[in-house]
Amino acid sequence: MAGKKAAKLPRETYEKELLRLQTELVKLQEWVRATGTRLVVVFEGRDAAGKGGTIKRVAEHLNPRVARIAALPKPTERERTQWYFQRYVEQLPAAGEIVLFDRSWYNRAGVEHVMGFCTGEEYQLFLRQCPIFERMLAEAGILLRKYWFSVSDTEQQERFRRRLEDPLRRWKLSPMDLESITRWEAYSRAKDAMLVHTDIAEAPWYVVESDDKRRARLNTIAHLLGSVPYDDVPPPVLTLPERPPSTGYQRPPRDLQTYVPDHAASL
Repeated sequence: MAGKKAAKLPRETYEKELLRLQTELVKLQEWVRATGTRLVVVFEGRDAAGKGGTIKRVAEHLNPRVARIAALPKPTERERTQWYFQRYVEQLPAAGEIVLFDRSWYNRAGVEHVMGFCTGEEYQLFLRQCPIFERMLAEAGILLRKYWFSVSDTEQQERFRRRLEDPLRRWKLSPMDLESITRWEAYSRAKDAMLVHTDIAEAPWYVVESDDKRRARLNTIAHLLGSVPYDDVPPPVLTLPERPPSTGYQRPPRDLQTYVPDHAASL
């Protein structure tokens, strides 16, 4: 049952605070790069819970050579025969890198379990091994942050409806997404079991209320920044050089090259 909604955060307030937080994210990035820190952020939650939009705002102004998004497709036939965590290990950051997981190894605790894409034995093995795996990451010095985006059933249904009617977002919907509506309670039970087994001291879960996407984005970014002990790394001192005098170079004639038509001129 959905609770009483908080007032939607005004856009002006949201955009002002988002810019401030994104500026801090750039500082965090530079600290990660300078110190050789390895940071992993896991974004999980129901379909249409707002994970993708939050990841987009986190990564928007970051250097893709430092911060990258890992959104793995369905496993290949070969990957299905590997140790379950193996293909995720390949995505882990090296020193000075940030990896944002748009869904992660927790697929097994959610969609794979609910939809029957794994066996009961594989699911139980995951619940036993996952805490061990994450403790290994922590012992290796990797900073791991895990966020679960919680959305009400009514808000999820409304977001699905808007996506269905929007040609720019229609691609976000799949038959499996729509089937999650009829399996709401099954996903709820799977989420509860997942939290019980994998909410460990070395890598706790943080739940994000996401019926208001603006609040969810700001709350997640603010929490992430507050959870990492980063410092402001002074940038290198750069001086814009004077352009040297011409040595006689001339561009080739325009008719020797093919230019993109000026579509903007027709507007």
